[in-house]
This record gives sequence, C-alpha cells and structure tokens, in this order.
Amino acid sequence: MKRVYVAVVIAIAVAAVLGMAIAQHTGYVLIAYKSFRYESSLWATLALLVLAWLLVLVTKALIGLVTTSGGVVNPWSRRNRSRRVQLAIEQGQLDLAEGRWAAAQRHLHRAAEAERQPLLYYLGAARAANELGRYEESDGLLERALERQPQAELAIALSHAQLQVDRGDTEGSLTTLQAMHERHPRNAQVLRQLQRLHQQRGDWPALIRMLPDLRKDKVLPAAELAELERRAWGESLSLAVQREEEGEAGRQSLERAWQQLTAAQRQESQLVLAYAEQLRQLGAEGEAEDALRTALKRKYDSHLARLYGLVRGSDSARQLQTAEGWLKQHPEDPSLLLTLGRLCLQNRLWGKARDYLESSLRFERNPEACAELARLLAQLGDTERSNQLFQEGLGLLDERLLALPLPDSVRT
Repeated sequence: MKRVYVAVVIAIAVAAVLGMAIAQHTGYVLIAYKSFRYESSLWATLALLVLAWLLVLVTKALIGLVTTSGGVVNPWSRRNRSRRVQLAIEQGQLDLAEGRWAAAQRHLHRAAEAERQPLLYYLGAARAANELGRYEESDGLLERALERQPQAELAIALSHAQLQVDRGDTEGSLTTLQAMHERHPRNAQVLRQLQRLHQQRGDWPALIRMLPDLRKDKVLPAAELAELERRAWGESLSLAVQREEEGEAGRQSLERAWQQLTAAQRQESQLVLAYAEQLRQLGAEGEAEDALRTALKRKYDSHLARLYGLVRGSDSARQLQTAEGWLKQHPEDPSLLLTLGRLCLQNRLWGKARDYLESSLRFERNPEACAELARLLAQLGDTERSNQLFQEGLGLLDERLLALPLPDSVRT
C-alpha cells in the first residue's frame, strides 16, 4: 500500500509541475511543408505524439490477439494441426493397448501421415488392421512405412514376419525372415524369430542347422540354449524314424541321426532316452536295453530307469540283477521300484514283483504302478484290491484326459 501512496503522490507532483509549466509558457510549434502547415502549442503537440504512440501500441496488441485467436480457432492453422496429431497419437495408442482395433488403425494412420518420423504409428496401424483381418491394408501400411522411412527396413520386415505368423501364414513369415537373415546374418532378433518359427513349425533339422549361429551370437541364455539343443536333437531322432518305413530302413535312419550327435550329446540323458525309445518302437529292444544300461552306469537318471523296465533285453535275469544294483544308491526312487516290479514280472517272480510295486506306490501314487499291481493282484485272486487300484489309477489319469462330455447315466 505504501508503494501505491508514493506513486500517487509522485503522479500528483508531476501533474502539478506540468500544470505550472504549461501555465507559465505554452510554447509554440510550427511545421510547414509546401502547402501543409501545422501550428499548435508545444504541450498540445506533445500530447498528440503520446496519443499516437499509445494508438500504435494498442493496434499491435490487437493484431497479436487476433493472430493468436485465429491459430486456435482456425482448423487449418499449424498450431491446431499439431494439436490434432498429438490427440490422434494418444488416442491411437490407447485404442491399440485396449484392443479397439478399428479406432486404433484410424487414429494411428492419421498420426503417421502427419508425423515426420511415422514408423511406430504405421506399425501400430498395421497391427490393428491385421487383428481385424484386413491383411491387404496391413501390408499396405507397412509398404507406406518403408516408403517414408526406408532406413527402417529391418524393423518393418520383423514386424511383417510376426504379423504373418499371427495370421497363420508361417510359410510367408519364413520367406520374410530368411530374406532378412541373408542381409543381416548376425542380427539377434532375426535369429530369435527364426528359431521360434522353426520350433513352431516343427522343423527340427532346420533348427539344428542354426544352433551354431544361436550359440555364436549369444541369442539365448546358455541354459535355455542347452535345453533347446537337447529337445531339437531328441525330436530329430524321432523324425528320423518317422520319415522311413519301419524295419531296417528306419533303424538305419535312426543310427545316422544318432551318429550326427557329438560324443558329449550322446551322453545326454534326454537324448539317450529319445534314442532308446525309438529303438524300442522299432523292435530293437536289445540295443535299447544296452544303450540304457550304459547310460545309467555312467550317470543315474530316473527317466532312464523307468524306460529300462519297459524294454526286454536278451537276458531278463541279468537285467533284473543290474537294476537291483542301482537300488542300493536309490532305494526311494519310485520309478526304479516300478521298473524292478516289471522286471520281476518278466522273470515270473510274483511275490517279489508285488513287494516292489507296493513300495513304488508308497513313495508316489502313480497310475502305471497302480495298473501293474492291479493286473498282478487280479491274477493272484485278490480282485477287490485289484479293482480298487484300477479305479485309483483311472482317478490319477483324470488330469491327463480331455474333459469331453459324457452321456447321462442310463437308468434301468
């Protein structure tokens, strides 16, 4: 408030001094130019100049206000266009995240056409069109993105390959990725998508061929790569038999696939399991028993021990004796106890078989052990316990069976 009072006092003082000056001497101003002549007092002339200066300031302010307002109101102004594009981007991204595909395609396409760096918006619009089943529009949007940003060819191709997979066109996706692999052989994302595609298509030989690249470029963590490699070779062993007819041709094909593995891979429990299972299905149970026994002697594995009870070697008594040797170090392994029960059945040792199967069930309620013991008890005359075990085994299988509808019970 003090400042206001001071300002008022100063203004009054200035006005008083100015009034006294005007009263003492009015001054005189004459401006003459050709036929133009201006005469007035000094103070009137100064007042006119101040008024003119204020008029210029007001005019400039009005022009600025009109220009700014026109930018907001005018739909074709640069400011308003930028605002509309930003709204389209925000709404399009929200629509895409929430699955409103038609709106997302419309908004993101509009944003892409207006932006100087439109790649992400074209990719989003293409994905939305793909989700709507508008595959030609989706491909057209990607082509437009390539025209606008040709340097982003790889990113656009990778997105195209994924969209092709989403629409079920794995063959087209493979063609796209192979072309990119030729141009960018060390790109981790190209290799990763190729690996997933081969795995999805069940093309295990192709996946095996690219394993060195996956390892060299460290595309996958070491543990994941090792697991993928074991599975690929295991599936390849199965395919080697399926490609040939059963018999000698299948046996030779399996051996060729087995010999393609390195010495270290032929010691992998998972691969030995796949190899022995294929031998068993081909009827070469003696070779399967030998492969399992060698592998188990080198390193014990519960899955191998279970399969050992399903193959029939040349000497069932020696096979039983071998398996009982493993029991000393693995007395609580239900898979080994199941195998021992089965081997005892092969050797017609009914009482011993029953004991091993009962022991297996004490450690794990397994449908296979239930079925084997139920079959044995039925033959030994204990039908009540046999029926109970059959029912229990079926109950344990429930989670593995499809939940298909069944007819209502028929009343008689």
